[in-house]
Amino acid sequence: MNKEIEKQIEEAALKFKEMLAEQYERNSRIGAGVSAGASGKSSVVIGLAPGDGIGPVIMEETKAVLEELLKEELGSGRVSFKEIEGFTIENRLAKEETVPKDVLAQMEACDVILKGPTTTPNAAMGGVNLESANVFLRKYFDLFANVRPVKVDEEGIDWTFFRENTEGEYALGSRGIRLGDGTGDGLSVDFKVTTAEGSRRIAKAAYDFARANGKKKVSIVTKANIMKKTDGDFQQIALEVAKGYPEIETDTWFVDIMAANLVNKDIRSGFEVFVLPNLYGDIITDEAAQIQGGVGTAGSANIGTDMAMFEAIHGSAPRMVEDGIAHLANPASLITAAVMMLRHIGLGDKADRLESAVSKADAKLGSMMTGLPGGKSCKEFAKEVRSNL
Repeated sequence: MNKEIEKQIEEAALKFKEMLAEQYERNSRIGAGVSAGASGKSSVVIGLAPGDGIGPVIMEETKAVLEELLKEELGSGRVSFKEIEGFTIENRLAKEETVPKDVLAQMEACDVILKGPTTTPNAAMGGVNLESANVFLRKYFDLFANVRPVKVDEEGIDWTFFRENTEGEYALGSRGIRLGDGTGDGLSVDFKVTTAEGSRRIAKAAYDFARANGKKKVSIVTKANIMKKTDGDFQQIALEVAKGYPEIETDTWFVDIMAANLVNKDIRSGFEVFVLPNLYGDIITDEAAQIQGGVGTAGSANIGTDMAMFEAIHGSAPRMVEDGIAHLANPASLITAAVMMLRHIGLGDKADRLESAVSKADAKLGSMMTGLPGGKSCKEFAKEVRSNL
């Protein structure tokens, strides 16, 4: 082994030691429990953060739908909107910050955030290789529970996924180590972290939801047979939590088999609630959304103790912008996220109305929301939703 590689290993060991200490301290700080949300407040400030790519397009139409639905609440001051400015790829690159400090200050002034998709810069873009804004915000606000519902009534599918949102590969994915020059003699190592408290609180959130909503089954999804420490701990802790909910059936699955189960029409309607570590939750929920009709139809909630953020699960689709067809993006994902947001802030009746309106619009126009020339537009879909309210 040459001296340069020995030096790199020593430096990596020091960085790893610092990282372990940091994550251990984080575990000791984590509190248990999901926030009751903003439902008890006399007024709620909803931050609107369009993002970039197709984000501003779908946000504009989602806002128009909400303005129609919430006329009374907006008029009385029960609800207000706050436009989040500067949350663009251009501003983030110019300031060389994943989320600029002034943008964070605007977000902190809100009770909940409705967020459009954001582009994650990479080296190929010729700029600063910033961390994902989604990952950053989830960690910054400690939004530990990513909740994604998927429903296909005609197939008996009614799934709710609880994805751990602040740990796993994503927590340390930008802090890996490379030895050598990354080519002929290169060695790269990335890290995955699982904390006991982080695993316990996401499992508890899933079981609390199941109990509160009359669900009879929770499925724990890991790769514990291979990742024996991280996934093994996650599975074991979730099983311990399950003992406090004896009326709920619990089963365990490996993520590869669960990926197959979701496309198996003979058994998939038997699943109800899922709890998964971060990376598996990301992959599996995208697969589930595709079964529902595509990632353009799915929204998600990111819930923490003091903040909640609601968003579409898809990316910013920069190619649609480049091709001049951003106006053909499907807003159903962000509108569905708004449904979840309304429930979180205690406006369940309005959430039910909006959910029904979206379902009717999707039945009529969904197959024509192709995102391609000749398809229906974002504005047309949103107009149909408003007409169904």
